[in-house]
Amino acid sequence: MTQTPDDQLPLLPEETGEQLRRIVRAQYEQHISQVLGEVPRPVNWRTLPPEDLEQELLDLNAWVDWLRHEYGLPAQVIPPLWHRHRELVWELSALRQHWLFCYDPQAKGNQALAWHHDFALARDRLRDWVAISGTRLDRDRPTRITPWPGGEAANWTDPDTTEPGSAGVLS
Repeated sequence: MTQTPDDQLPLLPEETGEQLRRIVRAQYEQHISQVLGEVPRPVNWRTLPPEDLEQELLDLNAWVDWLRHEYGLPAQVIPPLWHRHRELVWELSALRQHWLFCYDPQAKGNQALAWHHDFALARDRLRDWVAISGTRLDRDRPTRITPWPGGEAANWTDPDTTEPGSAGVLS
């Protein structure tokens, strides 16, 4: 029976082997990151650690400022106080991450066209979000949340469905 180089090595204690695997994995990930660059990933604002929040918001703000100037976007698409409205933060953040992916040096040649197609769709959604949120060039208000029956509204009362002509759930 021939011995392989692995057979000739003494067995490492389990915790040492695990440490070695972690070190090798970290070095491999660092090497891949250096070679390919960091892959843009969606920002999950709900789970973002507090220590990353400020930098993510600053990066998003810089990109949104560039976007509105580069494309001459009106306040009906990106209002000045967009950052006060979570729905706009989510939409613009997704658009930014998509842009980062499409304009990555490793991206395929047609990705820029795909981004512009999606950007046209996103502008329509942004107009809708701005209309819903109530933020404008010269004024702002918090986005109104419609209360649902059994939801968070303290003064909610069920509609009287016993009256003729009333619209009940099963009507």
